[in-house]
Amino acid sequence: MAEPLRLKAKSASPGIASGPAFLAEEPKAASAPGTAGGYGALEKAIDISIGELERLAEGADAESRDIIDFQIEVLRDPSIAEATSARMHADENVVFAWVATLDAYIDELEAADEEQMRARAIDILDIKNRVLGALAGTPVADFPPGSVFVGKDMEPSRFLAHDWSKGGGIALFAGSTAGHVALLARAKSVPMVVGTGRFSAAGGDPVGVDGNTGAVILKAGGMLIPPLAPAGDIKTESGELLTADGVPILISININDPAEIDALDPATAGVGLMRSEFSVTSIADAANEERQLAIYRRVLEQAGEKPVIIRMLDIGGDKPLAGLEDLPALEPGLRGIRLLLARPEIARVQARALLRAAVFGKLSVMLPMVTFPDEVDRMRELFREEAEKLGRRALLHRMPPIGMMVEVPSAALMLDTFGSAAFFSFGTNDLTQYLAASAREGDEADAGKAGPAVLRLIEHAVKLAGGRPVSICGDMAGDPRCLPGLLAAGLRHFSVAPARRPAIRSAIVGLNADGTRAAGE
Repeated sequence: MAEPLRLKAKSASPGIASGPAFLAEEPKAASAPGTAGGYGALEKAIDISIGELERLAEGADAESRDIIDFQIEVLRDPSIAEATSARMHADENVVFAWVATLDAYIDELEAADEEQMRARAIDILDIKNRVLGALAGTPVADFPPGSVFVGKDMEPSRFLAHDWSKGGGIALFAGSTAGHVALLARAKSVPMVVGTGRFSAAGGDPVGVDGNTGAVILKAGGMLIPPLAPAGDIKTESGELLTADGVPILISININDPAEIDALDPATAGVGLMRSEFSVTSIADAANEERQLAIYRRVLEQAGEKPVIIRMLDIGGDKPLAGLEDLPALEPGLRGIRLLLARPEIARVQARALLRAAVFGKLSVMLPMVTFPDEVDRMRELFREEAEKLGRRALLHRMPPIGMMVEVPSAALMLDTFGSAAFFSFGTNDLTQYLAASAREGDEADAGKAGPAVLRLIEHAVKLAGGRPVSICGDMAGDPRCLPGLLAAGLRHFSVAPARRPAIRSAIVGLNADGTRAAGE
């Protein structure tokens, strides 16, 4: 039998502990409703947070009380209120105004030369998340007694709210021996280690903490996850089935709802399109980096070695985001990448979550409703900036290939000008709508009449792609009647609704790669 893996760490509090792992980076909070009410809602959330901290301080020892008093003092700091208010006056939503204000403080502390100053960053993060929880009505829940807390860092208030009388310990990927949680752990004799580096563990796995020598003990098969090099160009896997004349075809599935993730079978299919807007349904969700990370990580781990393409938020137009309606009226047609670039605070949170999730699988990121090449360039630059920030914070991340949806006719006609896109995927629902000047949910007969024009445009665009990977993920991909034309256009990667996959497989094996029927069919 394989020996348990012992990972070296720094001792922050002496003692030995063991118990089931509680993974702090997999939050269980449900989606929060949109946040309206402007600055008044923020003031109320701050008051709620101060009340929670004051209750936490009741009966606390002197050291704990000092930490809580510091957090309350920060929440009452007029300069934070003024900075947040100024961002709101600059047309930022209350949630993002609060996040941006506190993130600026966090960035400043994390860049400090002194370790004690850097260790204070988690105190501000604690405050930020507590107020966000109050705004969204989803306070951070406690974790099971006797567990070993596993995460990048731990908030002081979370430590103070937990019952340590049942045992347990703390193992942090980063953390600090000079931080407040380390101070509290020593005062309460809770074994704690920091600086382990990110390691692989599932929730409930047995984990040991050796605070005497500075080590984490994982069950056999545990592993330290090394940082990954930046990804190169996306490469399509060899096909999972063949046409009648032996040409490989890849069939992936589309995912809309996070509830569909558990049904993903990595033995049969990867994900050709995950529509992230169905997982991020409110402005509060859009501001919650950790919640998004947990969802993206979950689908990547479920997919195993299969590739996963996650589309950034395609919001606006017929896909409103709850809570965004409290902003001034958005200009007509502002949706997809246009809205993300107009509201970079939304894009930056999602970019960080995607960058961090990319280390857990074969992730590619797809941009929605792209019209012009500079939109791809600007989003790639935004990802680069956020990757640099994550690097300064020592957060594990990876730059995924970034491609684009082809759903705007003008983009399809000029696909050779999109030099920075790593791959393309045809979204035939919108492409048909704009090409035929019809309603997106219009008459099916009209959509059928537009089919030949859509196929001709796709065939032209595939040639313009210049050999870069192309796929199709709209309704046409799951319609066996369209397969001959799509194959003839040069498509070899189809992403369809899970229920359509068997019919598409059956249809493909009876066709040649040029779309003609095989002999005997």
